[in-house]
Amino acid sequence: MFRNNYDNDAVTFSPQGRIFQVEYAQEAVKQGSVVVGLVSKTHAVLVALKRNAEELSSYQKKVIGVDDHLGVAIAGLASDARVLLNFMKQQSLASKMTYGRPIPLERVVNQIGDRAQTNTQQYGKRPYGVGLLVAGVDETGPHLFEFVPSGMTQEMLACAIGGRSQMARTYLERHLDEFENATKDELIKHGLRALKESMSQDKELTVENTSVGIIGTVADGKRKGKVESFKLYDGPDVGPLLEASAESADSGEPATAEAGGESMDVDS
Repeated sequence: MFRNNYDNDAVTFSPQGRIFQVEYAQEAVKQGSVVVGLVSKTHAVLVALKRNAEELSSYQKKVIGVDDHLGVAIAGLASDARVLLNFMKQQSLASKMTYGRPIPLERVVNQIGDRAQTNTQQYGKRPYGVGLLVAGVDETGPHLFEFVPSGMTQEMLACAIGGRSQMARTYLERHLDEFENATKDELIKHGLRALKESMSQDKELTVENTSVGIIGTVADGKRKGKVESFKLYDGPDVGPLLEASAESADSGEPATAEAGGESMDVDS
């Protein structure tokens, strides 16, 4: 799989202006299980499909809280994600100790972007083989950011990354106008439906393979909005959310699965 020796490191451009190791890292993200993020005026939701490497192992965590106002969903190499998440936790703690306030969401996203981009400029390093969806709240409301291995970050209204995520993105594009004014429960249902779209027809969402993370603001008298701390629904806690989504989907259009076989297990 050599490209005329232009893929031996991450600091050499090909004659076409491509950095192949960055593209290989993006392929690692595509091999991970799908994660979905959505944002409305009041809440941001992360929904993820978990995998287990074998029947005897536990499911890999896909949605992780970084701080009270910040959570992350991962797709790709979990070990690379752990390094970036530890960095984000350190920066968040440093902000509280130094300034007495939570770290601004856009700042911490830019910091991990800078960290990843540096790996494409220094010989002997490689890009992080993981993609992140970062959901959080600041004084302007909830936000959703996407991080890719090249170091690029961008704010999103809705996003899906990972293997078989194209059908989830199609669902999000089709219902995009409904997200802005959606309630928390409606946003969760949309996220679970988008996740279901990415699965093959013989598989279902269960309490074992599904994680949901929610963060947002709630009305608090004269204040513009009080931060509703990041909450992770995992295991049995996901059951009521799946039941509510299934009931509301009974009268909707049937889910379709993206063509193609199963991707290799990377989230381990």
